[in-house]
Amino acid sequence: MTTVTQRMVERIPLEVFNNNKFELIDELLSTDYVEHTAPPSVAPTREGFKATAMAMKTAFPDLRYTIEDVIESGDKIVQRVTVSGTMKADFMGMRATNKHATWNEIHIGRVVNGRLA
Repeated sequence: MTTVTQRMVERIPLEVFNNNKFELIDELLSTDYVEHTAPPSVAPTREGFKATAMAMKTAFPDLRYTIEDVIESGDKIVQRVTVSGTMKADFMGMRATNKHATWNEIHIGRVVNGRLA
């Protein structure tokens, strides 16, 4: 059974990243959102997350997220995802390789008032 929280959080990889709907970030992340794994020199805020997401899609225009597993307990939610894309532009100081890559990520979040905090 998929919960309301799971449906909300899955919109980040499936709609924001896969469908380039960056405007949803303001709806899905709280105004006081904290990104604990922000890249160097990027603010650990909702705006920083948005800038990183847009930079990733510029570097990997065919970026695709697939949700593999979701675990929810109380106000916490965990997603295990597979990500793939072809690096067509520079990203975080790395020169574009034009190579396709696939990697796994684990996202751990806390939801407050229906938004990722």
